[in-house]
Formats: sequence, C-alpha cells, structure tokens
Amino acid sequence: MSDYQVSNPATGEIEATYPTATEQDIQHAIEQADNAYQEWQKTSLSERSAIMNKVADIYIDRQDELARIVANEMGKPVGQAKGEIGLVAEIYRYYADNAEQLLAPNTIDVDQGSASVEKLPVGTLFGIMPWNYPHYQVARFVAPNVMAGNTIILKHAPQCPNTAEVIVDILKDAGLPDGVYNNVFATNEQAATIIEDSKVQGVSLTGSERAGQAVAKIAGGALKKVVLELGGSDAFIVAADADIEQAVEGAIEGRFGNTGQACNAAKRLIVVDSVYDQFVKGFTDAVRGMSLADPHNEKTFIGPMSSKSAAQNLQEQLDGAIKAG
Repeated sequence: MSDYQVSNPATGEIEATYPTATEQDIQHAIEQADNAYQEWQKTSLSERSAIMNKVADIYIDRQDELARIVANEMGKPVGQAKGEIGLVAEIYRYYADNAEQLLAPNTIDVDQGSASVEKLPVGTLFGIMPWNYPHYQVARFVAPNVMAGNTIILKHAPQCPNTAEVIVDILKDAGLPDGVYNNVFATNEQAATIIEDSKVQGVSLTGSERAGQAVAKIAGGALKKVVLELGGSDAFIVAADADIEQAVEGAIEGRFGNTGQACNAAKRLIVVDSVYDQFVKGFTDAVRGMSLADPHNEKTFIGPMSSKSAAQNLQEQLDGAIKAG
C-alpha cells in the first residue's frame, strides 16, 4: 500500500490513496527538471515575474477550496488555512515584484580594478516538505528559486498528496513551463536517489531531526548543498511589565495555533515571579475555555491533530510529564 493517502484526521477515514512513484517516474522527473533548466535559466525576469504573480492570483481565487483540502488532509481549521493561503500569495508576489533587486549584482570595493558578486541559478534543486503548512513551506522554497532560474523536484509529506497535486495544477495554470516544477510521490529510498543524482545540485528539507540527519548524511556523501530546518524549542517570555491580558492572548496563539503543530510554536513559557500567578490563572482559564471542534467550521480554533499517531505521542508526553511531577 502506498504511504501517500488522505486520512481525514477528523473522522479517521481514508478518503484517497495515491500510487508511490516508480523508479522510472523518479528518473523522468530528474531528466525533465534538468532539461527544463536549460531553457528556464534563459528566460527574462519579467517573464518569470508574470507567472509568479499569476500564481498569487490563483491562490487568492481558490482560497476557500484550498483551505478545505488542507483541513481534510491534516486537520488545520479552515480559518487558519485561509490565512496560510493568503500568506502564500504574498510570498509569490513578493519575489515576483522584488526579484530584480534581490538578484542584482553586488559591487565590492577593491583597491584595483573592479569586482562584483553575481547571483546566478545553479540548476535543479530537491525539496522535501512537511505537512503542517503544506502550501506555505512549498511556496517559500519554490518562489525564490524559480524566480532565480532554478528548477524544482518536490517530495511532499505523504499525508498531503491532494495538496501536492493541486500545487502542480496551480503552477501549470499560471503558465509555468513543463519540467520547471516536478512533484514526486517518492519513498525515502527514492529521495536518496534524487539527492545523489549528478543533475541535482542541492536539497532543502523541513522536518524532524531524524529526517535531517538522514538527508545531511546523504547530501554530505554526495557533496551537495543542503539546507535543513529542524523544529525548535522556542521560549515565550513574560516580563514584569507585561500587559498580562495581551500576554495570555499571545501565549494561547503561540502555543495552540495550528493545533500546536508548528516548529516555531511557544514550547516553553517563562514567566517572572511577580506576574506568575496572574499569568498562570489567565492562561489556565483560557485553555479550559477551548474545545476541539470541526476544522471545517470557520470559528474553530483547535482542530484534530494531524494523525492518530500524533495524538498518541502527545498523550504519552502528557502522561510522562504528570508522572514526573
């Protein structure tokens, strides 16, 4: 059975299954991306910009539909999913409008002659993206690199295959040439094959430390450029002069936004003694006032966790914390 399937977190039902890529599919994606790069790198910034602005337009036009798909796949409440889609449109538009300035050569002061740093495309890049922000994470990788003249092979999270295919459709509808962006429903072993291929110049992963270690090892062995974003242990600090009502609101959003499933969520709340009791009471009352609700309801703040295993892992952490005092 394929790992790529839509398992609705709100119902537990498997709504769709997608076939895993064959070895031929993987090689075709690599060849197609490499061939497309030969032409894409020659296109003008104005041509690329027009396409990226069109991508932004499509995201806004399809905002409601895309948010519903995200809710079905990983449980994000639709109101928050719409916010993600809006941010994605801004990302594509930002790079469309600012690429000329961002990619301009930087002149360096030297004693003799002249020198400058050129910003040129490198070729095909491989992205491995997570489920928690299924459009945003892709956009922030794709938009700057496509504007720079690179081509993309992308492995999305196995629980977001519908979103993965929708992204392909959006980019195609916006006029992106075939091969510039390539989605692959790859296994971990196939991902290693992609990284090691001589036609692929680098890899970017957002995910767990375990996944990052595996990708870094493969990329290092192949002497490939690698970018890793691997979680965090972010602190939310409440100082003595804080507006406690505002601090509580910020802490609730920072800890429970996206049902708490964010790498930059507030993992530790650090509160000074003088306002500790007041903050804890406000925070506790706010948490007790929240309830799990249907992610398709516009007013829902807390939806289901992304999977049954995620909920089980969280329960184990909670049980362990209580047992430890």
